[in-house]
Amino acid sequence: MHALKYFVTEAAASLWRGRRSALFAVLTIAAGLFLLGFFLIINANVRRLTARWAESAELAVFLRDDAAPAQVEAVRSLLAGSGLAASHQYVTKEEAAARFAGDFPELAGTTRRLERNPFHASFDVRLRPDVRSAEDAVDTLAKTLASQPGVSDVRYDRRWLARLNAAITFVRSIGLVIVVLLAVASALTVASVVRLAAHARRDEIEIMQLVGAPLTYVRGPLVLEGVLQGGAGACVAIVGLSVLFALGRAKYGASVSEAVGLGAITFLPVELSLILLFGGMLLGSLGGLIVARAVR
Repeated sequence: MHALKYFVTEAAASLWRGRRSALFAVLTIAAGLFLLGFFLIINANVRRLTARWAESAELAVFLRDDAAPAQVEAVRSLLAGSGLAASHQYVTKEEAAARFAGDFPELAGTTRRLERNPFHASFDVRLRPDVRSAEDAVDTLAKTLASQPGVSDVRYDRRWLARLNAAITFVRSIGLVIVVLLAVASALTVASVVRLAAHARRDEIEIMQLVGAPLTYVRGPLVLEGVLQGGAGACVAIVGLSVLFALGRAKYGASVSEAVGLGAITFLPVELSLILLFGGMLLGSLGGLIVARAVR
C-alpha cells in the first residue's frame, strides 16, 4: 500500500509538471479511442439492421406485361410446390402503383402523368423461416423462376444483403487498420511524454539507484503515469462519444430509424465502454513500460 501511494503521488506530480505534454498525449489517445468507439457504435447498429433485414428477406417475381394467364399460373404453381415459400401474394400493376404512391407520396404525381403504368405485376414471396439460411436452394428457385416464360425479373433480397455485408466487412477492415495505427501513435506519444518526465527526474532517479532503492520504485511511477494518461484519454473519448451520440440521436435519430426500419439507435453497451477504458489504460501502460524498461 505504501508503494502504491508513492507511485500515485509521483506520477500525479510528474503529470502536473508536464501537464501540457501530458494533455497532448491524453488527446491523442482520446482521438484513437473515439474513432474506435465510433466504429463500434456504427458496427453494432449495422449488424442489428442487417440481421433484421435478413429475417424479413423476401423473393419478388416480376412478370412481363404480356404474360399470359397460363404463364402466371405456372409461376404460382412453381412457388406453391417449391416447399420454400411460407406464403405468396399476387400483386397487380394497379396495386403496385398504389403501393408506390403510398410509400412515396411526393413522387406519386409524377407516375400519374405517365401515359402507361410503369409498374409490373408481381408475386411477393415470403420465405419459410427454416429455409432462409438455405441460400443454395433459394438461389436455385430464383434461377428457375427467372427462366420461366412471362417472368421479367426476380429479386432476391439476400443477394444485395450479401453485397452489403461484403462492403461493410471491407470498410470495417480499413477502420481497423486506422485504429491500430492510431493506437501505435498513442503509445509512442505517451512514451515520449513519460521519457520527458523521466529526464526531468534523472537526478532523483540516480540518487535512488545509488542508495539501492528497488527497481520497482524507480519504474513504478513511470508505468503508472502512462496508465493515468491512457485512462484519462479513454474517459475523454467515452464522454465525447456520449455527447455526440446524444446530440445526433436527438436531431436525426427518429428520421434515421424510420428510414431504415430499425428501432432506437443504440449506444455502446457497458461492456464495450469498459473495454475502451481498459484499452486506453493498456495503451498508456505500454508507453510507460517502454521508458521504464530503459531505466537500469
